[in-house]
Amino acid sequence: MEKVMEEKMIYDAAIIGTGPAGISAAITLKIRNKNVLLLGSRNLSSKIEKAHLIQNYPGLPSVTGKELQKNFLKHLEFMGIEITEDQITGCYPMGNRISLLSKSNREYTAKTLIVATGVNFGKPYEGEEEFLGRGVSYCATCDAPLYRGKSCVIIGQTAAEEKEAEFMAELCSKVTYVPLYKEDPKISEKVEVLKDVPVRIEGDMKARKLVLKNAEIEGDGFFILRESISPKQLVPGLKIEGSHILVDRNMETNIPGIFACGDVTGLPYQYIKAAGEGNVAALSAVKYL
Repeated sequence: MEKVMEEKMIYDAAIIGTGPAGISAAITLKIRNKNVLLLGSRNLSSKIEKAHLIQNYPGLPSVTGKELQKNFLKHLEFMGIEITEDQITGCYPMGNRISLLSKSNREYTAKTLIVATGVNFGKPYEGEEEFLGRGVSYCATCDAPLYRGKSCVIIGQTAAEEKEAEFMAELCSKVTYVPLYKEDPKISEKVEVLKDVPVRIEGDMKARKLVLKNAEIEGDGFFILRESISPKQLVPGLKIEGSHILVDRNMETNIPGIFACGDVTGLPYQYIKAAGEGNVAALSAVKYL
């Protein structure tokens, strides 16, 4: 019962991303007594975690990435802000509400949205955007029923995607898994593993083939599972320049009620810049509300 009630809750603001921008936005919104849904990893940003030394963050001279990560988590705990570990695959404005669909096949609803995903999404493969929704998907769990008894190819950016391949193997006649990481996948024998480099997706009315550097795989469905999705695909209709979301000084996008902050808005890629933009985005969201 508790889970059902949570899914039906309408949040004042949903924040996608747990780097400095997303955390800053969440803290500011909480201070303004807003109901916040913070979506991302409980380990926060891998970029922060791996940073050796940060010397331009006010009040924290010569802090390591892990120390900053620890301080961020303490601040969230102090403010009573929880992190929901769920990857959002699509955001859709519905009048004065925004619907967020997730990889776990759940739906969240918020009055405003702050995109703070960083720039970890990478360049689309040739043919990826052309065949999106026509054989190409970013969520195996969401679209699995469409491929029952069929052949599928899954491209996994991290070992976390192995579970998706395992799940699809229970439904599909054949699953080929292409890992993009160095470690050997720990995966069921039902899944065929092919270590290679994806190049492009080909097809006619729908996607039919994944072309790799040293091989080609035909299939009915092609799932590209990344840590994060490009803003162009995450929020259809957003104005994009290159790989960045266009915003004004208030962190407003071209879609009312949707804001962006941090690395996803462009250079410079600095923690302090991201935190500042998160604060501005949150205040703009409060004003909108």
